[in-house]
Amino acid sequence: MKITNQDLFTFIEKSPTAFHATKNIATRLIDAGYTRLYEDEEWHITEGGFFVCRNDASIIAFRIASSMHGFHIIAAHTDSPSFKLKTNASLSSCRLYSKLNTEKYGGMIYSSWFDRPLSIAGRITKETPEGIQSELINIDQNLCLIPNVAIHMQRDQNNAKTINPQIDTLPLISAGGKQLEDIIDMKDVLSADLYLYNRDKGFLFGAEQEFIGAPRLDDLQCVFAALQGFLHTEPSTSIPLFCAFDSEEIGSATRQGADSTFLCDVLKRICLSIGISEEQAMRMYANSFFLSADNAHAIHPNHPELHDEGNYPILNGGIVIKHNAAMNYTSDSMSSAIIQKVCSLAGVPCQHFSFRSDHRCSHTLGPLALTHLSIPAADIGLAQLAMHSAFETAGAHDTAFLAQMAKQFYSVSFHAAKDTSVCIQV
Repeated sequence: MKITNQDLFTFIEKSPTAFHATKNIATRLIDAGYTRLYEDEEWHITEGGFFVCRNDASIIAFRIASSMHGFHIIAAHTDSPSFKLKTNASLSSCRLYSKLNTEKYGGMIYSSWFDRPLSIAGRITKETPEGIQSELINIDQNLCLIPNVAIHMQRDQNNAKTINPQIDTLPLISAGGKQLEDIIDMKDVLSADLYLYNRDKGFLFGAEQEFIGAPRLDDLQCVFAALQGFLHTEPSTSIPLFCAFDSEEIGSATRQGADSTFLCDVLKRICLSIGISEEQAMRMYANSFFLSADNAHAIHPNHPELHDEGNYPILNGGIVIKHNAAMNYTSDSMSSAIIQKVCSLAGVPCQHFSFRSDHRCSHTLGPLALTHLSIPAADIGLAQLAMHSAFETAGAHDTAFLAQMAKQFYSVSFHAAKDTSVCIQV
């Protein structure tokens, strides 16, 4: 357990943005013998492992074996709520300070970002002799901080104070000397996608070290665990796919998001490359399964009233199957039963989650991806506290549970019967 979580912390530390997470995943795939494919080149796929990236921020990996009965897909997301630097990011204040002009990316908990060590990472785009090229950067130092106002000057700030992201969350970067351009070499830079990130490192805590705390657990914990299961899966009768999409925190409606054609494009090109006809592909889709893995809300120790009675997950309770009557999650009775069976085969616990009926249920990857691909699906996650905080809490055992469950998911076969039942074959 300790080794798994330390590897998770290393993965998170090396993944301050979606760009870096994608590169981190690609590196692990290459180390495991996977071959990179490019969308603008012809694909020559034989037996073995392959992966393809889109816009530096999303990645899909798959493995081809001699038997191809269906597609087993697990999808998670590489992005997390943060602050993105605006194009003209340098600001001066009081003729004394230099600060950064930012805007929110996703729905973060503003207060959690104050008084923390922050830095900048992302992608810059340069003009080179070979053309316009992108380059990843990470300023690996405690570079800036968003300072709170002293309680003596805002006596009411503990009473549900409103935080204005145009004013209150701009980070301090220098005492008025250096600007951002003095820290990052902006020569030949045409544009940039740069984000603040929390530099706090992950750790185990609790009386029995049963909890983990780290930045970006939503959703790098699921990314890491699903990738571990994918890389350690034995060959099966189906094609396993691991997907890590960008843009989930802002609705997924980008060319590299789950609500894009990326996954469908990859599936079509796999079929074309290995000679699967459209008729055969349709039959394979019927024997396929899509698993959306995005963390879930554990019952809060101080606010149990915020959760639905009887349908709340707990930390270290295993795989969370998500349910919603409006199908903001893709799980239904059939797909939920399948995942419970897979968990049983894997020897890991599972639990269920539904929002209170008077709370709004947000979308995640599953329903958006299935607007482009019609196959059986379920939404799962791992229980965590303080979702969308700059620093989040989860169960120390749950990462390994998901890795084990993912390995089992990729190893079974699904057979759709004429009466709509599904047979799981180990």
